[in-house]
Amino acid sequence: MKIQSSSPKKPSRDIVERGKLEYEWATSLMKVIIKILKKYQRSKPLSNFNLGFCLHITKETSVLIMAAKSLGAQISICSANPLSIQAEIIEFLRYNEINVFAKKNPNRKEFFENIFKVSNTNPHVVIDDGAELHSIIHQRQIKGVYGGTEETTSGIFRILSLQSTTGLNYPIIGVNNAKSKYFFDNRYGTGQSTVYGILRTLGILIAGKRFVVCGYGWVGRGVSSCLRGLGANVTITEVDPIKALEAHMDGFNVQRLEAILPKGDCFITCTGQKDVISRYDFDIIKNGAFLANAGHFDVEIDVAYLYSQDNHPIQLRPNVESFNIKGKKINLIAKGRVINLVGGEGNSPEVMDLSFSNQLLSILFILKNYKKLGREFHQVPKKIDYQVAHFALSSFGIKIDKLTRDQVDYQTKVYLNY
Repeated sequence: MKIQSSSPKKPSRDIVERGKLEYEWATSLMKVIIKILKKYQRSKPLSNFNLGFCLHITKETSVLIMAAKSLGAQISICSANPLSIQAEIIEFLRYNEINVFAKKNPNRKEFFENIFKVSNTNPHVVIDDGAELHSIIHQRQIKGVYGGTEETTSGIFRILSLQSTTGLNYPIIGVNNAKSKYFFDNRYGTGQSTVYGILRTLGILIAGKRFVVCGYGWVGRGVSSCLRGLGANVTITEVDPIKALEAHMDGFNVQRLEAILPKGDCFITCTGQKDVISRYDFDIIKNGAFLANAGHFDVEIDVAYLYSQDNHPIQLRPNVESFNIKGKKINLIAKGRVINLVGGEGNSPEVMDLSFSNQLLSILFILKNYKKLGREFHQVPKKIDYQVAHFALSSFGIKIDKLTRDQVDYQTKVYLNY
């Protein structure tokens, strides 16, 4: 089936060339996925399969897309976020006969229409970031899906909620839960890119400022560590006592949000939860505070309330709006959307290499095993997780030790000493 992507006009040669250069730059740094590609390229295991992607359309994503195409897949893709689209990557992918349903800066209606268009392509495997595409395919009861994957913590929350209420129509692998993903992508990748997004957007000095990080999961850990490295005074807020204790033992100040609201210079939400900073918090938040979100969805900060109280905020600079709330200035970054992609370039190719290698191997696993997986949520198989880690070590030129036979026996047998 030939699918027409949404392209309003023929792109210029320059923008396609820019996209190609971005793709080649990312490819040079994503050595694990290239190892996987070389391993399977001759057999073309994705031939005759249709893949539906809903991911951030970035240079790193283009490496995954082109690898899947090289393995024989027919591909359709839309964006997982309306503000994280690289126009040059869209045109590069279209030039390479990828069905792209996206454009730079779509409105809300266009954004969801493009997700619907990917669902209409009858994908055999659904690759999602935030579970928007999974949710629409389940709502529409689209048949013929063999399985899917999910890239994010927020998306997995939605998948598990769907499983517990209406049930899943096909198996879904939570790529986010692979150790070789969240230990590195969520912590080092999103930690660095979130701080970079804030620096690039605001151009402020980090050192000496009081930053408040809401949530001490893997993203919160990474953001806090990067901020501390730049000299920030970092406070953590948490609802989980174990994570709060860990943050304390890691040397961070831990307080309730209510206590730190009047003192913080910049607040960063990293939870995947809604209303982390709510309308009630704006009454006591520090005048001139900056609000940023590192979570997938724009629900962690009560953005709707800000716009309801001041529907003509001052655009201080690109991606920075200043709201007048009861005589107080509150500065919202990137409309409360994910700051590392809207304000920056997203995670680096090196860490996305690990995430997307898990994605590619999980796609292959689903197509080989979907009949026996069952319609439920699954973790990334340990074999895939460790294969990605070994490939990554090899790409960095690192060799590690192996257990001896005696050590393996010691771990697996019970020895009784009399």
